[in-house]
Amino acid sequence: MSSMELGQIQVDANSLYREELIPDLKVASIRKLVPIKSDGTTDDQRSVIFSAQTHVMSQMGALPVNCQLEAKTLADAIAEFPAAVKKGVEKMIDEAREYQRQEAGKIVVPRGGAPMGGMPGKGPSIIT
Repeated sequence: MSSMELGQIQVDANSLYREELIPDLKVASIRKLVPIKSDGTTDDQRSVIFSAQTHVMSQMGALPVNCQLEAKTLADAIAEFPAAVKKGVEKMIDEAREYQRQEAGKIVVPRGGAPMGGMPGKGPSIIT
């Protein structure tokens, strides 16, 4: 996405959606985006978009999980919810492992060739 001046920001009247949040008041929320026209009426030429929203507990506390659902109806979204969240959590775990792998591959060397802890105010540098 390119940056633009504040005066250039415009609403895309051909990409408007009405948002509906459908919670089960326990752990699940389904976000439903209904395409609308600029007059507020439903745009039947475009498809409704569903997404799953929940939280899973980790050692660091609650983590949000958001994932797209390939559903056409609310009933389909409800049925697809568990598998989509499972897949979303697995993706989060894979991304965290990849991040840890990348961080472990970084080499820490002192700035300016000074020994670690040598010069005050000169901390280690990270080289990737």
